[in-house]
Amino acid sequence: MAEKKRIEVGGLELQDRLVYINRVAKVVKGGRRFSFSAIVVVGDGNGRVGYGLGKANEVPDAIRKAIERAKKDLIEIPVAKGTIPHEIKAKYGTSQVFMKPAREGTGVIAGRAVRAVVEVAGITNLLTKCYGSRNYHNVVKATIMGLSLLKSPEVGLKQRGKLKGEEG
Repeated sequence: MAEKKRIEVGGLELQDRLVYINRVAKVVKGGRRFSFSAIVVVGDGNGRVGYGLGKANEVPDAIRKAIERAKKDLIEIPVAKGTIPHEIKAKYGTSQVFMKPAREGTGVIAGRAVRAVVEVAGITNLLTKCYGSRNYHNVVKATIMGLSLLKSPEVGLKQRGKLKGEEG
């Protein structure tokens, strides 16, 4: 169900990945009305990633709306040698996502929602574990939240008042 496309936006070549489509039924007087909600993540494969939720009466319209929202919601994350700089645990609702850097050649070991987010962000080696609810919405939001909390090694050293190459 993970669908990939390339789109060009303001000099950035973004790839999008469909995470999940949900059919929603609304009960009305004459029966049921069906609509669709779609979760999509977009990224440039080089440290930028965003997610969007789109709802419409037709699947293509829901996906298009989700992509438009995701493009407006891009965040920058530090990617070092194809992985993240340090471990992080993020929580959104009742979903928790634990992400740990991995050695070269490990690959992305993650569930569907987390995998979609980290692959479009350009992360190629990562270990992850989801705790609590496996709801796609919450897992995607927790993953994005965790990635946004990451600090590059240079920023971490600077905050502690140390320079690169200095022993502490």
